[in-house]
Amino acid sequence: MASLLLRNIQTLITCDEHDRILHNVDLYCEDGFIKAIGPRLPQTAHRTVDASHCWCYPGLINTHHHLYQIFSRNLPQVQGLELFDWLTALYEIWKGLDEEVIRLSTLTGCGELLKYGCTTCFDHHYVFPAGAGDLIGTQLEAADTLGIRMFASRGSMDLSRKDGGLPPDSVVQTVDEILQDSRRVLEQYHDPRPGSMHQITLAPCSPFSVSGELLRQSALLARQYGVRLHTHLCETKDEEHYTLEHYGVRPLEYMASLGWTGPDVWYAHGIHFNDEELRELARTGTGVAHCPISNMKLSSGVARIPEMCKLGVPVGLAVDGSASNDGSSLLEELRVGYLLHRLISSEQAPTGYEMLKLATRGSARLLGREDIGSLAEGKCADLFMVDARRLELVGCSESPADALATVGLRGPVDLTVVHGKVVVEDGHLTTIDEAAIAEKAQSCCAAYLANA
Repeated sequence: MASLLLRNIQTLITCDEHDRILHNVDLYCEDGFIKAIGPRLPQTAHRTVDASHCWCYPGLINTHHHLYQIFSRNLPQVQGLELFDWLTALYEIWKGLDEEVIRLSTLTGCGELLKYGCTTCFDHHYVFPAGAGDLIGTQLEAADTLGIRMFASRGSMDLSRKDGGLPPDSVVQTVDEILQDSRRVLEQYHDPRPGSMHQITLAPCSPFSVSGELLRQSALLARQYGVRLHTHLCETKDEEHYTLEHYGVRPLEYMASLGWTGPDVWYAHGIHFNDEELRELARTGTGVAHCPISNMKLSSGVARIPEMCKLGVPVGLAVDGSASNDGSSLLEELRVGYLLHRLISSEQAPTGYEMLKLATRGSARLLGREDIGSLAEGKCADLFMVDARRLELVGCSESPADALATVGLRGPVDLTVVHGKVVVEDGHLTTIDEAAIAEKAQSCCAAYLANA
């Protein structure tokens, strides 16, 4: 049995249902699960870490990403574009995806997530060029190499430009092809057990790149297999205009008519919901993945997170794709999100600790996971620690629970643990040679962009 003991943690922010903050306690985990928390535990372990100068937090949970976009970030030609034009330009690059691009972009993006305290990543992958191989299997293998908990998606698109959508013909598939491969991916890779390192959701791309039939059939298939549903919704006014023009209703009403509301559904962005729609999200338990930096970069707008939280809408935090964020740090998202809502909503904005809970308990709820998102006996041993003696944290000790959002953290965390395994130590990944992977990834990226 693999075991780990964190000895004498200075401050343990549990994010549990009682919002406990504990001081000078030990945390013992065995075979990936937390077995005991308390002062001076009697257990011994294969490895003991002195945590007497550390703040310890639940692992952050990313609820929306596009890891393949790592290889198309910081491109000057798209920096000034908004969503529809931005997508149209980038699809000409993304149509060249293959297994090697997916493998190395996943190692790069998930490696960055781990270094900044994220222990679970949901990735929304929906670009499947003909003959590209088993992209989901490749992604899960890369995640296993790093040791990150991975929630992958079998995304999809069936409307190309000739059908009124945005992507080129080479990256769309028929409804039958999509459903057949979705069944394969679910049966081959989805693991519903507590502590699972691999889970799958079905995630058609967006209302303007998929048909109503694909949305309807995906919902039926997901519920047949007992998995969750995800898509982009209400990200821009352009999308709203699209659904009004094509279907005569606003985006949420359109999705609801196809079976896309309920506690097994969450949307990325959710910026342009009106008051009635926010109440409907709360009533049905339909969730929202908040992507503050991406929303700002693409000039999409500001999601109404304070109102959502007040109404009880499930909300989690996300980095979104690296081509619209240019990074994969949920710690950065925490602080930017906190400051953004302070600017817009003043005293109605979430506190620093409430933002932390969106990235932990809130995100776990979106993914339907009760075994992650907080630190308590029986939960997965997913956590990260920060040495409170850092120069940039001097003066922050009055409230470690708020500090990650109010003050922020410059640089990687000191320790990241996923399922009881140390995967980041002293700010560096322990499972791969970072320099070697960075060199391979940069070479692959250059060839990929040159072929676009």
